[in-house]
Amino acid sequence: MKNQENSQSIKEFLCWRENLYHGVKTRKETVIELVDALSSNSTATSVVELSEHPLFRRDYNSLYKGIQEFLPHQNDDNYSQQVDYLLEAASQTIPTPVCRHFHLFGIDTTPCPRPFSATLADKTFIHYPNPIKGNKPISIGHSYSVICALPERIATGNVPWAVPLLGERVPSLEKATNIGNKQLEKIFKTASFSGDKLSVLVADSFYSQRDFIGEQVKQKNLITLTRIRSNRVFYRQFIRKENQAITSGHPRWYGDKFDLKDEKTWHEPTEVSQSIFTTRKGRQLTLTISGWNQMLMKGTQNYKMNRYPFTLMQITVTDEIGNVIWKPMWLIVIGSRREELSLIDCYESYRQRYDMEHLFRFGKQKLLMTAYSTPDVEHEENWFKLTLIAYVNLWAARNLAVVLPHAWEQYLKTNKSVKITPSLVQRDFYRIISTLGTMAKSPKRRGYSTGRIKGYKKNTKNSSSSYQKREQKFSKITKSWHLRQRTLSIISIFQ
Repeated sequence: MKNQENSQSIKEFLCWRENLYHGVKTRKETVIELVDALSSNSTATSVVELSEHPLFRRDYNSLYKGIQEFLPHQNDDNYSQQVDYLLEAASQTIPTPVCRHFHLFGIDTTPCPRPFSATLADKTFIHYPNPIKGNKPISIGHSYSVICALPERIATGNVPWAVPLLGERVPSLEKATNIGNKQLEKIFKTASFSGDKLSVLVADSFYSQRDFIGEQVKQKNLITLTRIRSNRVFYRQFIRKENQAITSGHPRWYGDKFDLKDEKTWHEPTEVSQSIFTTRKGRQLTLTISGWNQMLMKGTQNYKMNRYPFTLMQITVTDEIGNVIWKPMWLIVIGSRREELSLIDCYESYRQRYDMEHLFRFGKQKLLMTAYSTPDVEHEENWFKLTLIAYVNLWAARNLAVVLPHAWEQYLKTNKSVKITPSLVQRDFYRIISTLGTMAKSPKRRGYSTGRIKGYKKNTKNSSSSYQKREQKFSKITKSWHLRQRTLSIISIFQ
């Protein structure tokens, strides 16, 4: 039985490798070896150090050429075709759900700070958490919108795997929600996720905006589940009573007000679900999920939200005495097939959204996601996509990995039921590739380059200032400040 499972895992891994090999059109061998070196990286702290990895058999200059020519130019007609092929290859690694009747996806943005890249174009202010108390959580750089498939915990062994499908940079003049809409439209056109199969999308409160939800409700087989802030105001859907007279004028859409921060406006929930769970420290807590059906939010001219009722959920956790431990969490569930999900299904689905945070942390710490310094925006985007492919590479090899503990990791030696995490797969990936082999052909030495022509001077790039939103407002403030300082200086002269 074990041999059958192992052979099946090898077959699935080689299938992914073959699809990846055929999906790369330019500098195929270089890209494959670069992805393998990144997938088994344990010592490199910069991108150029990957050229010294045993799995990368080429020179360091080939490494940079592989990153630069990995994808064609975005204006090229072959760009979208190649991205779609790689998306389909990554989608085929997602197992079919067994315990649940839907595919689960997550969407989020991650920052890529580049404060010292003077010549890098299209920089803007991004949210970047700062551990120092008193400092503002901002930086200068780019942000990337990532959509992941969140597999079942049975398939992952209760390990927080989040398989990235698409990763696109958010331009400074565009909103992340617009980029997310385009990405989701592309994902639901793939063969793996198209059809009548139900899909659920989970996102944080940033994606509770109307320009995002209003686009996703158009998908018939999609349920969007987002967190919302606790100061939002919603309304009950107005349903006319049988004995109520029909009045002339515009039909009424909205009923009673439902203010999240005012309990007096709340009506009785449609459904309540409770469960008791025990923490690791042996503390018993009570989870209460309350749901209100047929709720509405105010719409806009472009998005008539009165046509799309949703389910409002409140999640509270109390102790043995009944005291609320954490601040209640509010969720909305919107979609034409939302009744197919129970309150517990919605809660468990949203909990799995936090697996994406593990992906971003692992990508930045182990896969050098934000370590590539380049003045070219497209090269940075190519590198970001390569790091996501390296993560899928580890995901496809998870069933082939064995635990290789360090001398100081005694808990891994004694514990036989160790969960195979991305870090453990990365540690064993070199052995896997050495055993199964690689499709990349050996490099052919072509001698040394003649170098640049004598007297050649490389053109220097101009500095690129970061895009600052509300620039006009800040300029007015600056002008008024200068005018005030000038007035004070004149007054001091005559005193």
